[in-house]
Amino acid sequence: MNRQRAEEIAASAIMANVSYNGTPVYIQNVDDQANTARIFPLDNPEHEQTVNLDELREDYS
Repeated sequence: MNRQRAEEIAASAIMANVSYNGTPVYIQNVDDQANTARIFPLDNPEHEQTVNLDELREDYS
């Protein structure tokens, strides 16, 4: 996922269909310098992690 789109999703009030390794996730914020995002699985909000933006996928269906 590109940085700009990840930032749009993080700032939006509308939930986007984003996944990490096949798991639906919520993007909390994006680190421009490191090209990473702080995320958590939708079914496990306590499991926050930082991942590379390249590992995130958006489902457009």
